[in-house]
Amino acid sequence: MLQENLLEYFSERVFVCLNTYLKKQEKGRTMNTLEEVRIRADKPIILKFNEGEKIFEEKVTTEEILETLQYICENSIYSYQNQICNGYITVRGGHRIGIVGSAVMEKNKVINIHNVSGLNFRIARQIIGCSNGVLEHILDKEKSNIYNTLIVSPPGAGKTTILRDLIRQVSNGDIKKDFCGLNVAVVDERGEIAAMYKGVPQNDIGVRTDVLDNIPKWIGMKMLIRSMAPEVICADEIGNIEDVDAINYSICSRDERNIYSTWC
Repeated sequence: MLQENLLEYFSERVFVCLNTYLKKQEKGRTMNTLEEVRIRADKPIILKFNEGEKIFEEKVTTEEILETLQYICENSIYSYQNQICNGYITVRGGHRIGIVGSAVMEKNKVINIHNVSGLNFRIARQIIGCSNGVLEHILDKEKSNIYNTLIVSPPGAGKTTILRDLIRQVSNGDIKKDFCGLNVAVVDERGEIAAMYKGVPQNDIGVRTDVLDNIPKWIGMKMLIRSMAPEVICADEIGNIEDVDAINYSICSRDERNIYSTWC
């Protein structure tokens, strides 16, 4: 339930506003189409649905944003410092919370975000089976493996959603398709594939999947090859020359190694 997974992180007044509104709406619309909850300092609460948005009259205070951040970080902001420096925190249920404020830089690296001025709760929603039509095209049944695959589309078309479900199916295998599951290694740099929370994937990514998250893809790919002997390596949003070099390294590391990744 959304209320159980997400609303508990908000300050008391914001919680009451959201809970009251959501309870008045049709359950299907509320649960199935809500995409984001945004709170900004001295600005109204905004709910984004896939068919529109709801803007509340009540404005959020800076204190309420800080209180919400404390709840998100389980009253220990320091222990979440690395995630905060990346600009987001992943919470139970796989929901991602974006953070904005005054960035503190040191040697071209963000070391903290002070005076947090806004939080964006992005609702995680896994679609089991959405890759069924794609799976047929990447299976190499003769070798009981998959073809090297690149998923390309405009932003917002569902690349990561399809990739996530492909990982699940390749990891689990499918007896009906005469395909045994493979050991899959996932480099989840931005936490959007597995949505790890305290070491546990919040999304179903299969029984033979290992995840290394919050690490640059080009570093993570090499680490996984050396440590986990994967048969398939997956990554999301390939976007720089280091990532491309890591893919080439992965392909050359073993002839039968397969990669499938997405291009942003």
